[in-house]
Amino acid sequence: MLPIRKELFWDVEFSKLEPESHSRLIIERVLKLGNLIEFRFVIDTYDTRTITDNIQQIGYLDPKTISFVVSYFQISKEKLKCCTQKL
Repeated sequence: MLPIRKELFWDVEFSKLEPESHSRLIIERVLKLGNLIEFRFVIDTYDTRTITDNIQQIGYLDPKTISFVVSYFQISKEKLKCCTQKL
């Protein structure tokens, strides 16, 4: 059982989530809606490269989350899909 609230995954069957095969979904939902314990799970479960690669592919992040990931993971805004794609 994942140490993440089921409520973050209201649109998928939570019991079928696998950390390896659903890494992007898990990382994205925790960044957008998770708490500190859930964020710690992401940091402990995935290597930095996996996390940053997945973050760069997220289509939308709110400005506060963008500021956090840019600072925490040392990612340039220019590498974030959510900052470079045209609306």
